[in-house]
Amino acid sequence: MKKLCTLSALFFTVILSSCADNTKEQQTPSSQAKGGIKYGGILRVNEIDRFKSLMPMAISEQNAYHIASQVYEGLVKYNQFDLSLIPGLAKSWEISKDLKEYTFHLRTNARFHNDSCFKDGKGRNVRASDVLFSFEALCSKNINNSQFDITFKDRVEGANENYDLSGSGQVHSISGVKVLNDSTLSIKLLNPDPTFLNILAMPGCFVFPKEAGLKYGSRMRTKCVGTGPFYVEFIKEGEEVVLTRNEDYWGKDLHGNQLPYLYGIHWSFVPDKRSEVELFRDGKLDAIYNIPVDLFHQTLGNLQDKSGAHLNFDIFTSPALSTHFYGLNVQMNPFFSVKEIRRAMNLAIDRKKIAEVTLKGEGTAAEYGIVPYTKTFERAGYNYKALRGFSYDPDSARKLLEKSGYPMGLGLPAFNLEINSGGGERNLMVALAVQKMLKENLGINVNMSVVSWNEHINNVHRGKSDFFRYAWVSDYPDPESFLTLFYGPHVPELMEEKSYINVGRFKNKKFDELFQASRIELDKSKRYRLLQEAEQVLLDEAAFMPLYYDENMRLVHKEVKNFRENPMGFMDMTYVYFSNR
Repeated sequence: MKKLCTLSALFFTVILSSCADNTKEQQTPSSQAKGGIKYGGILRVNEIDRFKSLMPMAISEQNAYHIASQVYEGLVKYNQFDLSLIPGLAKSWEISKDLKEYTFHLRTNARFHNDSCFKDGKGRNVRASDVLFSFEALCSKNINNSQFDITFKDRVEGANENYDLSGSGQVHSISGVKVLNDSTLSIKLLNPDPTFLNILAMPGCFVFPKEAGLKYGSRMRTKCVGTGPFYVEFIKEGEEVVLTRNEDYWGKDLHGNQLPYLYGIHWSFVPDKRSEVELFRDGKLDAIYNIPVDLFHQTLGNLQDKSGAHLNFDIFTSPALSTHFYGLNVQMNPFFSVKEIRRAMNLAIDRKKIAEVTLKGEGTAAEYGIVPYTKTFERAGYNYKALRGFSYDPDSARKLLEKSGYPMGLGLPAFNLEINSGGGERNLMVALAVQKMLKENLGINVNMSVVSWNEHINNVHRGKSDFFRYAWVSDYPDPESFLTLFYGPHVPELMEEKSYINVGRFKNKKFDELFQASRIELDKSKRYRLLQEAEQVLLDEAAFMPLYYDENMRLVHKEVKNFRENPMGFMDMTYVYFSNR
């Protein structure tokens, strides 16, 4: 007997805003649709950092996810406005009584984008075998695969075995994924998993055709063939990505209008925030994400109309499921393996001063830990008030450092803090503040190196940076998505292997036991209590240096509609349109 869990798609029309381009939009005149919606226009947005890869299994940063989620789809996806899960390529599904088997029914009108990987260059309908092929790629060893550990590993029956056998030349498959017919497949789990549908919404679970996988291989980092509302028309690495409307997209809105509404999206990669703000002010970008403190008031002033009474853009904000912290690689640096040193460094940091003075309110002090405060988590049983975080206590910090054998830092080498460029001056300002506090309070000398994002993330994953800036945006709205960063089984056996998730290579038996127990606990309040206890282990061990939590902010020109902000920074351009273009 199966428990029916069929969902219908939710389509929304919400208010937002934009401006007009004077190039390509002139070639794509708008047309009226039902419900007062207009077709047409090219949405112009910018990413500060270049993407590393658009290959689903290799997506590890938010900028790549922003682009790829317009091109690819999974079985389920998020509603941009409230982060509820809605049908994607699966129109419905059932869950077995023991909560371990999911049966998905695919849309019969979902088609892959036209591409030369197909014999006639024309996209074909999605089949259940495509989902299986994509999942087998996800569960295979690949130097680019950063998604397996946080998706199917230890969750789906046969996934670990498939991963271990991949590359051996032996015949292998994921025993827990079965194709029942062209439009139906089942997935069997090792244990009931309360977050499994969220996992299926992650980029590693995006679906692509076997033809593309076989033809392009590692070139899928830029050769994208999906089913999403837009397809990749042009990529000039580091400069621009052009997406064009998928005329064959399966989706329609509540009025019966064919989706998407936009004719296309143009992504630029201007690395300087000041220049990005100038482009927005001059009407050359339709939206920008997060304004640095040093530019905020100037931006608001410059974008007022001549009377000074109104702004020509809307501001959308939301508390962010995002935490900024400094990682401590306990395997690489022997001093960071000493708990007293790690705790002393944490107690010597005045996080409130960083948030209120350095950031001028752009972030809030990370008083709890890695999981940012949200009312939703608290109501569900995550007891933030019970957590003992790091208060500013330089006296206790000095005593701990003395206990470790290094009074006022005597005998300690200078640590090198690596931060990435981009995002305005925020990274550097925070680093300078931390550098000063550690020197004044503990006598610890900190040198700094500033590198590009791609170099930084490569150094962090390879374990070449022992003290480094990092930030994590939740992959799904659950504390587990943050705490997985410290799960021991995510650490590779060899130091030279990349550690994509547990970047500090932290291992703790008690933490792992609590985390593992939470993965199979179906009672949400009990599960959150286990995760809260696991976080307390991290705080007691000072496994990292929490700094501040973000608040998301998006500035959008008033002609752009349905481009909303949410705690995960998730973007879905399917419903975005221009009111006057």
